[in-house]
Amino acid sequence: MSTIFQNARLLNPAENLDTIGSMKIGDDGVIEKIAIGPDTITAREEDTVINLDGKILAPGLFDMHCHFREPGQEYKETLESGAAAAAAGGFTGVALMPNTKPVIDSPLGVAYIRHHSAGLPVDLEVIGAMTVESRGETLAPYGKYCSYGVKAVSDDGTAVQNTQIMRLAIEYAANFDLLLIQHAEDKDLTAGGIMNEGTYSAILGLKGIPEVAEPIMIARDLQLLSWLKKHKLNGAMPEPRYHVAHISTAASVELVRHAKASGLKVTCEVTPHHFTLSDEDLANATDKGNYIMKPPLVSRENQAALIEGLRDGTIDAIATDHAPHAKHEKECPPDQASFGIIGLETALGLTISELVEKKVVSLFRAVELLSTNPRRILGLEKILFKAGEKANLCIIDTECSWTVNEESFRSKSRNTPFMGRTLKGKSMGVFHNGKLMMN
Repeated sequence: MSTIFQNARLLNPAENLDTIGSMKIGDDGVIEKIAIGPDTITAREEDTVINLDGKILAPGLFDMHCHFREPGQEYKETLESGAAAAAAGGFTGVALMPNTKPVIDSPLGVAYIRHHSAGLPVDLEVIGAMTVESRGETLAPYGKYCSYGVKAVSDDGTAVQNTQIMRLAIEYAANFDLLLIQHAEDKDLTAGGIMNEGTYSAILGLKGIPEVAEPIMIARDLQLLSWLKKHKLNGAMPEPRYHVAHISTAASVELVRHAKASGLKVTCEVTPHHFTLSDEDLANATDKGNYIMKPPLVSRENQAALIEGLRDGTIDAIATDHAPHAKHEKECPPDQASFGIIGLETALGLTISELVEKKVVSLFRAVELLSTNPRRILGLEKILFKAGEKANLCIIDTECSWTVNEESFRSKSRNTPFMGRTLKGKSMGVFHNGKLMMN
């Protein structure tokens, strides 16, 4: 029995494809036929036929920055509930950050995730810790990571403050062709901070996080990258690949823009909550705990710079930083709230509502930001719409208007500032690993 998608808008940036057509997938999950144009594919009686009537058939989305909390904090999220949330949001793959309890800083931790994720509806890539226990003192075993298929390292949730350790991390990551993902934060500047430092932190009486804390760390790292390229490479060491996680300030975007123009292998991501919300929204909110995150929600001026970075291509990817927390960790005074929000099930709707509908980016570019580029940055295989290729798909209805509500979430947690918000654009389902999962 085959599955046939008729009358779809086939949209795949990896092939520069955007056209009307149909797709037939065999019972083994492999594409059997692509028909371009209005003609449909002839179906047999036993085939499953889905007429998409012009809706989007895109590569499965990929989130390169997630937290599923297992092992150690399964009361917030598990691999199973996180995967269910990802599939519901249109994601067929995610990359998990290592700041679990214990930290994923060895092949044993990687093996745990691999074993316990077998059979889940989405692919889980494991990001290894940059340093042992993410303490910023001793490098983790990068070579052993590679033997377990790890593609990237990060001390997400913190940043290596010691410049010598960071230099070694860059050099070793390059030698093992590992992407280095930086959570850019000068901890001396951010210690005890709750929200963006400015007018609204003063009004609310909350300790501020100065926006300069992020670009200071990025500038240090880019200086190291530039120096290593000039003085240390000479063909003896591969050029480092450096990625800025959840970029949030105008100064940071400008640093990345300049680094790219200088020829450094630098990429960055932005979250939907940072291009949608500001510190003003936090100040006006009644559920302030759900607006507390790191990096914090910034000013409207910084938000405008993020949107311009998306418009001009400086920002390479959209990632959710999906960070589940239990109710008691958010329904509390803001200075006691845990940092972070969930995002897998709202990312596509926010991207279409805030970027596509407002003409910041095209739908083609949105799919590139949510699917093609994250896979490229991590060095994963391209998804191709060709006979003989494994089907890995997201079905998108750009006209669907829906309201974010607690009952619809597949995630174990409910910590989102977007509850009750009406969004335009939604995943109707995914096809992955030979299975069609409709919402």
